[in-house]
Amino acid sequence: MKQLHNDASSENRDGGATEAGHALEKLFALAVVTHQFMEAGLTARGLSRARATVLWNLQNTGPMTQRALAAAIGVSPRNITGLVDALENDGFVARAPHPGDRRATLVDLTDRGRDTVGSLSGEYDEGAARLFAGLADRDLAGFVTTVDHLLERIGQETCA
Repeated sequence: MKQLHNDASSENRDGGATEAGHALEKLFALAVVTHQFMEAGLTARGLSRARATVLWNLQNTGPMTQRALAAAIGVSPRNITGLVDALENDGFVARAPHPGDRRATLVDLTDRGRDTVGSLSGEYDEGAARLFAGLADRDLAGFVTTVDHLLERIGQETCA
C-alpha cells in the first residue's frame, strides 16, 4: 500500500493524476450511472425517489402518521403532504383515521403499493446479484469496506 501511495505521490509531482483522483473520477462516474439506473426503474413505475422512499418506509414500519413519516425520511410536513397526496392519487397509499388519536391520520400502503415495493425489492436483489456476479467474496468485502470508509469520510467533511 505504501508503494502505491509513493507511486501516486511521484505521479502527482510530475503533474499527472493521482490514484486517489482517478478513484474519485470512477466514484463520480459510478454515482451518475447508478442514479440514472435507479431513476429509470422508478420512473417506469410512475415514482420519484422521494415517493419511493415513502413507500419503502411504509413497507418497513407499517402504517404511520404523516408527521412520523416526515421525520423518518427527513422532509418537512408540507413536503410529506404533497408526496402522500400524489401517492394516494396514484393508488399507492391510502389515508385512514388513527385508531388511538382521532386528530391523527395514518398512511398505509395499498395493495398496489405493496405489489410495487415487492417488485422493486425483487429487482433490487436480482440487480445486485447480476452487478456483483463474478467478484470474489473478498473483493466484494473489500469494496464494501472501501465504500464504508468513504461514507464515513464524507460524513466527517459535511459535519466539519
